[in-house]
Amino acid sequence: MCSFRDIIDGWNWYRAQSRMLEQTRADVRRSLDKQEPRDLYDFMALVSPAAEEAVDEMAVISRSMTEIRFGRRIALYVPLYLSSHCHNSCVYCGYRRENPIERTVLTEEEIERELRSIRSHGFDHVLLVTGDHPKVAGIEYVAKALAIAGQSFGAVSLEVQPLRVGEYAALRAQGLHSVYVYQETYNRTRYRSYHPKGMKSHFYHRLETPDRIARAGVGRVGLGVLLGLEDWRTDSFFAALHAAYLLEAYPGLRVSLSFPRLRPAEGGVRPNVTLSDRQLIQLICAYRLCFPEMEMALSTRESSEFRDRAVSLGITSMSAGSRTSPGGYATRAHALEQFEICDIRSAEDVAEMIVAQGYEPVWSERALVSRPHPSFV
Repeated sequence: MCSFRDIIDGWNWYRAQSRMLEQTRADVRRSLDKQEPRDLYDFMALVSPAAEEAVDEMAVISRSMTEIRFGRRIALYVPLYLSSHCHNSCVYCGYRRENPIERTVLTEEEIERELRSIRSHGFDHVLLVTGDHPKVAGIEYVAKALAIAGQSFGAVSLEVQPLRVGEYAALRAQGLHSVYVYQETYNRTRYRSYHPKGMKSHFYHRLETPDRIARAGVGRVGLGVLLGLEDWRTDSFFAALHAAYLLEAYPGLRVSLSFPRLRPAEGGVRPNVTLSDRQLIQLICAYRLCFPEMEMALSTRESSEFRDRAVSLGITSMSAGSRTSPGGYATRAHALEQFEICDIRSAEDVAEMIVAQGYEPVWSERALVSRPHPSFV
């Protein structure tokens, strides 16, 4: 059975990187003037250094394309961290197993208390997050948390350790809405230097997780790279390649993309590369121009100022009022966070900002449905 491994093994990281660096203004112009659909080679042109002077034009096109497909709506969601136990050694994460911190796993009563607090702010979509530790927060624990959340939330998503197809299928039967699984970096030769121990150190096992999710019948998969580990253009190209593969291989599957920039964590590493705000806008717009129907999310890792600007640039969903520690909403306010958030505004404040910009905040991803462009009907 084919998987994304068969696709990525046919590509060379450094050749793809060189091809993007070689793009010219003429290449960018051709991609901008091209009638939809654009392809992955257009993506290379639009994220290249040659396209940086065209970011304002890209933003105008991106805004129009997003409003045609999604209307003037921004979906709001919130993460609930269930456990800080992890057996991986990701060098950028405050939860890595060598870090001498007090570990926490929420009880059923604490999960219910956290969910009540989250629900009181209007959210109908919650993202359940755990560290990678099957003995402490394995499939049985995740299934129970999903069942509890499903009693009061219309959409429940997961960001947990990679599971088997059968496990994803069982969770889907329980009402699982979507699964987020970030490769962090697609650079195979460098991947293990960031993930030296634990199951996450196995590049291909993680790479093929979205295939397992789709085969299990889960309707939505979230992809992303950790911007700051490796060259952001090359990593983003391979994320685009991954998204294009999934959309072709699994008709009807919804794919979303997130744009996490590396943020400080307890004892974590500093970014190897930096991505300016303007370059992140370029990246968001490049994805929108090449993937008109794809959902794109921006988390509270970003500053309030940047998130305000991003509302009209192609983003379709945002987290709000986030806490990245287990029990951070109502139970254990001072627990160690996985990473520092930057936009500390409440969910209500973020919703007010969205309204002030002429957009409508919606409180569940289920309300966010892409409308095909009339010319494609």
